[in-house]
Amino acid sequence: MNNRKTSMTNTNNYVLIMAGGVGSRFWPKSRVECPKQFIDILGVGKSFLQLTVDRFKNVAPQENIYIVTNEQYRDLVKEQLPHFTEEQIICEPSRNNTAPCVAYASFKLFAKNPKANVVVAPSDHFILKEDVFVEKIQAVLEFTASNDALLTLGITPTRPDTGYGYINYEKADKGEIKKVIRFTEKPKLEKAKEFLISGNYVWNAGIFIWNVKSALKAFEQYSPEIYELFNAGMGHYNTSSEKVFIDEYYPASPNISIDYAIMEKADNVYTLPADFGWSDLGTWASLYEVAEKDENQNVSNSDQILSFEAEGNIIHLPEGKKAVVKGLNNFIVVDDKDVLLIYPKELEQEIKAVSEQVASM
Repeated sequence: MNNRKTSMTNTNNYVLIMAGGVGSRFWPKSRVECPKQFIDILGVGKSFLQLTVDRFKNVAPQENIYIVTNEQYRDLVKEQLPHFTEEQIICEPSRNNTAPCVAYASFKLFAKNPKANVVVAPSDHFILKEDVFVEKIQAVLEFTASNDALLTLGITPTRPDTGYGYINYEKADKGEIKKVIRFTEKPKLEKAKEFLISGNYVWNAGIFIWNVKSALKAFEQYSPEIYELFNAGMGHYNTSSEKVFIDEYYPASPNISIDYAIMEKADNVYTLPADFGWSDLGTWASLYEVAEKDENQNVSNSDQILSFEAEGNIIHLPEGKKAVVKGLNNFIVVDDKDVLLIYPKELEQEIKAVSEQVASM
């Protein structure tokens, strides 16, 4: 009954779930051929992608949820979301960052429904308070439906983290939705501490909400090269000739993020500061932070592990594999196919480079 009500009342609400990344910082579990969004890393029986789709079914009708991914992962998406139609899987023929894929999907939605009110979200975020998240998204969708605004959800910071981008907003604004003053990419520690004390900075979660007309207007004004490229295909979207057009023209689009392409240039950007138990789960250590821990503060995906004098580790094993660990503290241990990774948690920023070295062996 609730699903039918959602479909009837939110037919202009759409969700674009970005699922084309390779997740190299979750190596070796995440590989190019099957990246982290398609893996049950949380050990709950569903992949990140499946969990994200389930979450957004409370925001838009299922038929209005689209997966934006690389052509390489079309079959993986179909396998994990068998109830999705071919039209709901939007495939990019090349990896050109987030701005081109959002522009392509936006033109496609505009051709289908010029009144589309859109949420753009990554496929690999962890949301602890899902009811709060849905409530905030719905509030923002009401705002963007009647305002020419580009809105991003802002995460209330809990620590001076240097790994996130920050959004500075107008503290004096009344109401929940605040005008954005500026974006700051991954600041140094002292600056991050200043942001936290000031009380009018939030983390940039990379979750965007807007009316499709506002999005296309912003592309036209701030990224005309991208706009003109995809606007040339207006007669092809949602037709049998769409793929031919995209395969030919998409690779020529500039490699640029949505933040740099429009968000940091536009003057109609807003944010909604919120706390809904968010993590971008970009690394093994970030997974460790949110995952359930045993009495020795270890995180694992298996009950087949014996540990002695071992604390603060994250251990990920293949199904049916047993392990004995002694005297190991604050390490990442991942056994996957042809690779065994044993690496200090504090040095995990090196994992991406290490994976590239292993690939060249």
